[in-house]
Amino acid sequence: MLKELDVEAWINGRRQGLTGVYGTVSEIIDNVRNNGDSALYEYAKKFDKIELEHLRVTEDEIDEAYNSVEDRLIECLTQAEARIAEFHEFQKHDDLWLREVSPGVTLGVKTTPLSRVGCYIPGGRASYPSTALMTAVPARVAGVKEICACSPPPINPLTIVAFDIAGVSEIYRVGGAQAIAAMALGTESIKKVDKIVGPGNVFVTAAKMLLRDNAEIDFPAGPSEIGIIADSSANPSFVAADILAQAEHDPNSACVLVTADKSLIDAVSKEVERQFSTAARREIIEKSLKNSGYVLADSLEDAVEKMDRIAPEHLSIQVADTLSVLNKVHNAGSIFAGPYTPVACGDYASGTNHVLPTAGYSKIYSGLNVNHFCKTSTVQIVDREGLEEIGDIAETLATAEGLIAHAESVKIRRK
Repeated sequence: MLKELDVEAWINGRRQGLTGVYGTVSEIIDNVRNNGDSALYEYAKKFDKIELEHLRVTEDEIDEAYNSVEDRLIECLTQAEARIAEFHEFQKHDDLWLREVSPGVTLGVKTTPLSRVGCYIPGGRASYPSTALMTAVPARVAGVKEICACSPPPINPLTIVAFDIAGVSEIYRVGGAQAIAAMALGTESIKKVDKIVGPGNVFVTAAKMLLRDNAEIDFPAGPSEIGIIADSSANPSFVAADILAQAEHDPNSACVLVTADKSLIDAVSKEVERQFSTAARREIIEKSLKNSGYVLADSLEDAVEKMDRIAPEHLSIQVADTLSVLNKVHNAGSIFAGPYTPVACGDYASGTNHVLPTAGYSKIYSGLNVNHFCKTSTVQIVDREGLEEIGDIAETLATAEGLIAHAESVKIRRK
């Protein structure tokens, strides 16, 4: 059931899916820019098959959502929120730090949270209350005052509860590229945001890329992926289960097993077939597996090198010497080390963030974290003694560049 893949062709294929929808997405963006809320109502009717009375979820509707959700689910969301908040608290920096680097010269950094951010939470084929937590909690921990969230209608009550637990200030029934356009540009109902975070399909991701002049984004976070590095010690049923778990996300999801053990490939392929026969989301998995397969490496070292070229969103390491391989990995959104660390742990319960760069972008982007919701300003405090220490350097270099007024602004203070 698993086919052999070419690494470069696979990577190129993931990127082409994004660029192929730019034309359609541009039309949606223009419609929202020109028509605001009316375009959002139009798209809800066209794409979601719903005629909305209003876009924003009301306080009464939030209360109704709590009443319709089982207590145990609310308890689990609350526990997950606490773990996510705790992990992201570790990432916080002091609001201001200062260091005297030489007599009279003090340098530092002031960290300031963004004022308003937008969180996008996918819907449609499944609801993702966990992603509501993953996007909003680090924003709240960072100190963002206004957290706006969009998700396609109808929004699952559990997702609405998750938004509330996470500290979201506004929830809107808007999905797809039109939601990204609304948050980036602003409409009558949805105030413009400074930054947009969250995963989505190729249309959502394309909209984020096209609107970066209007609102910053976290990174391209398209259809989900997993890369698995495994050796002969790996349990084929575990590997197969991880492949199917990722494959059930979306028809455009993808899974890549990289190993030097041909017999493991055969065993995993059989296990995939066996587990697929009883899987709940077979229609989605079947399509997703067409994007998936294996890469046969020459050695474990070669497997690591090939996986680094793939730069997967999720990386599972299932080998005898886990830490040795972990230390050699350079490119991965989130790493799941050891046979008893399924991606689902990071998706729901451990506290790490599951909003991650896809399509090879983990080569240059980090997964969602507190830093995405902050900006920094460098600080310098120079007294008279410090100006004597560095003034001549500044004057000399400014003069060499022909910026005489720069030099004079130092010289006048040294007289």
